[in-house]
Amino acid sequence: MPKRKFAANENELMSEMLKKYPLPPPPKRGSLIEGVVVNITKNKILVDIDGIRTGVICGKELHDSVDTVKHLKEGDKIYVYIIEEENNDGLMVLSLRKAGQERMWQRFLDAFEGDYPISITPTEANKGGLLLDMDGIKGFIPVSQLAPMHYPRVDGADPGVILNRLKQLVGKPLQVKILSIDKENGKLILSEKAAFESERQQALNGLKVGEKIKGKISGIVKFGIFVTFGDLEGLVHISEIAWGHVDDPAQYGKIGDEIEALVIGIDGDKISLSIKRLTKDPWLEATKKFKIGQMVEGVVNRITPFGVFVKLDDEINGLIHITELGNESEAAKKFKVGDTIKAKIIAIEPDEHRIGLSLKEDAKAVQEIGDEKELKAKKKADDKEK
Repeated sequence: MPKRKFAANENELMSEMLKKYPLPPPPKRGSLIEGVVVNITKNKILVDIDGIRTGVICGKELHDSVDTVKHLKEGDKIYVYIIEEENNDGLMVLSLRKAGQERMWQRFLDAFEGDYPISITPTEANKGGLLLDMDGIKGFIPVSQLAPMHYPRVDGADPGVILNRLKQLVGKPLQVKILSIDKENGKLILSEKAAFESERQQALNGLKVGEKIKGKISGIVKFGIFVTFGDLEGLVHISEIAWGHVDDPAQYGKIGDEIEALVIGIDGDKISLSIKRLTKDPWLEATKKFKIGQMVEGVVNRITPFGVFVKLDDEINGLIHITELGNESEAAKKFKVGDTIKAKIIAIEPDEHRIGLSLKEDAKAVQEIGDEKELKAKKKADDKEK
């Protein structure tokens, strides 16, 4: 069997090979690199870096990444962050946690510079907004930066109620844009509202007065109902909820209910909606159902400084003016809410949604109100001529 021949000087041969095929420079501390898991034990994980060098994840770095580690197996490719270039055993000291942070930061930087939205999941809420913690990176979405469908519209801005509403968003994925980024301090300010701004503006440009929309109730306050539809939000003012008097908008729906409404106004970003205008105006029928001089029966439903309101049917109220009653205090002595009374119709103004009532049964009251209407009409005509 022929003897194997060796170069006279193996060191020289190795030196020549390294000159011809030099080794890549070793990764530096602070580098983010990809490696392959070669061995997993209870106390450490060995990672092949480039086929030449080996790194180790151990101690605190292993403990801090326990959720990630439990899914690893030999042969898996992973990203690691170099904490030390070489320890006493000649191994690079690596971190999975810091690698995750670096990759997350790069994701945030790319999104910030590219001005595109990303998906995040809030982990906590306080009265000022939503917080999140991603591999040690802290993010915050102020209440003012929430999209309309998530903005906590609360009467009186009660902090307890606001907090409860915000807690309902914890754990739910949200689309956001990054408003500011501070890598040095590990902080981000995020905006859900900004993530939908282009879509919202496009939808707003295409919206027309008179258009019927379908949406969901996103907020109920004393002065009305907020409705989100598509990427937009509008307000149904309390006066546009129903043809009759509305005491409490909350009686007409709850958050999340689907409703239809009519677009009645667009002023910049403000959209005015109406629910009542999708139904027939009962006041248009008032002139057919009720006549001046007619005696009617109704139920007292409000006593105000203007007078006593009497419910004549489901949608129509009549008013006994305070001048006939003295003052509010005297009216309250004579009547209470729920009383059934009879009165005479002395005025019908369907355009103004008014029916005037009188407790007097003589024709004089009818004549007085007629004269007053004539004076108003004459004054209106004179003003137009001027």
